[in-house]
Amino acid sequence: MLLSKKMARGNYSLVTEFILLGLTDHPDLQPILFVLFLLIYVITVGGNLGMVVLIRIDSHLHTPMYFFLASLSCLDLCYSTNVTPKMLVNFLSDKKTISYVACLVQCYFFIAMYMLAVMDYDRYMAICNPLHYSSKMSKGVCICLIAGPYVYGFLSGLMETMWTYRLTFCGSNIINHFYCADPPLIRLSCLDTYIKETSMFVVAGFNLCNSLLIILISYIFILIAILKMHSAEGRRKAFSTCGSHLVAVTVFYGTLFCMYVRPPTEKSVEQSKIIAVFYTFISPMLNPIIYSLRNKDMKQAFQKQIRRNVVS
Repeated sequence: MLLSKKMARGNYSLVTEFILLGLTDHPDLQPILFVLFLLIYVITVGGNLGMVVLIRIDSHLHTPMYFFLASLSCLDLCYSTNVTPKMLVNFLSDKKTISYVACLVQCYFFIAMYMLAVMDYDRYMAICNPLHYSSKMSKGVCICLIAGPYVYGFLSGLMETMWTYRLTFCGSNIINHFYCADPPLIRLSCLDTYIKETSMFVVAGFNLCNSLLIILISYIFILIAILKMHSAEGRRKAFSTCGSHLVAVTVFYGTLFCMYVRPPTEKSVEQSKIIAVFYTFISPMLNPIIYSLRNKDMKQAFQKQIRRNVVS
């Protein structure tokens, strides 16, 4: 097992692994929570994987909107898979440990990205500039809009993980969480964490505020464009599409704000476990449901594939 690069200090022992306390320490609740979160994970994987496959095989869904939706599904799968398998194992295990390297990996892949803001920009172009939508949102532009958030997310994630790696863990190795989140991890360091805390606040605040600003500005123009529409059906369809997106934005960004943009005190760390459930499990599970049940094209494509497979 890879050891932390930090040296043991005084009578402290060198930390090579962490213990995750999980959501609760009540033994009677562990099997119930295992079944509950296993069900959530199955729905999440099935829903998001189904969205990606359906968008891939149905030519009518080969548009920028569904291209971004498939990317969101892939991101949700990564978010959920980053945490859930280990959490499920810990529910049924007496030794709820995670290695130092695995902990850093979990920290790395939990960096907020701009995917929802990109999707919002796509809706802005579709509603506010419908005549130029096809030319403005070409395949090359869509690829760049997808690649940008991923590259930025990976780079900022690497920077934050490196700051975490520089922390000295030479005392307690008990993390009061169900995964290696930065706030409870910071509290375990036996040296000054000012730089890491400042970096976390700045990066999280910058990412969240910037992406929310893009969404807010886009929706102001979208709302103006919708109100100018003469067709009641057009307004209804536009509001329906934007409504689904707003629900996803509210759940995801609301919980991330509560999680990262505040000091990691004992009380906030305890509260963050409940908050993290929403963006780790609930949001990835709800996104395919929100975008499919409220989307006529998705429902028609799904029904068509079902009929085709039944006939075959």
